[in-house]
Amino acid sequence: MQHKFYALVSRMRYITRWGLMRNTFSENIAEHSHMVAVLAHGLALIRRDILGLDADPERCATAALYHDASEILTGDLPTPIKYYNPEIKNAYKQVERVSGDKLLDMLPDALRSEMAPYIYEDDPITHDIVKAADKLSAHIKCIEELKAGNLEFESAAEQTRQALHAMQLPELEWFMDHCLDSFRLNLDQLE
Repeated sequence: MQHKFYALVSRMRYITRWGLMRNTFSENIAEHSHMVAVLAHGLALIRRDILGLDADPERCATAALYHDASEILTGDLPTPIKYYNPEIKNAYKQVERVSGDKLLDMLPDALRSEMAPYIYEDDPITHDIVKAADKLSAHIKCIEELKAGNLEFESAAEQTRQALHAMQLPELEWFMDHCLDSFRLNLDQLE
């Protein structure tokens, strides 16, 4: 029997994000998930090693790699629709759950219970860190688009900045205070 999970996950590269916006450079969910994994790992390290709070950086990074896996089957629903009202938000969460179930069914039985926490993001600390990393990645995309002169992302940058502060996660605030401004620099300034 062929298990199709990994072949399907490899198709994340075909699903683009920010479909309603004019982009200077396109971003697919594979690229996005990689960046979210890097950021989630970093936020978890900050939480654990700088702030002395509980976090599992490896679990956060792995969960982040799969945080949008359901979109392989659902596509990337634009944020204004996904969060338009509580009914749509809850219905979309159910669709994501069904998609996650379908993905897990494509794995060998022996792997399903190991992968389920990453597909469903069921650990509260991991969930919060991955959610913060996801929003942080969106904000960084806005910063990079603005840096390239694309004013289409001006209001999205402000909305994501406000959403990040509203999360009130100390590791996120630390990152924003100590790391975020470097995304505004060019390559020569980063060296």
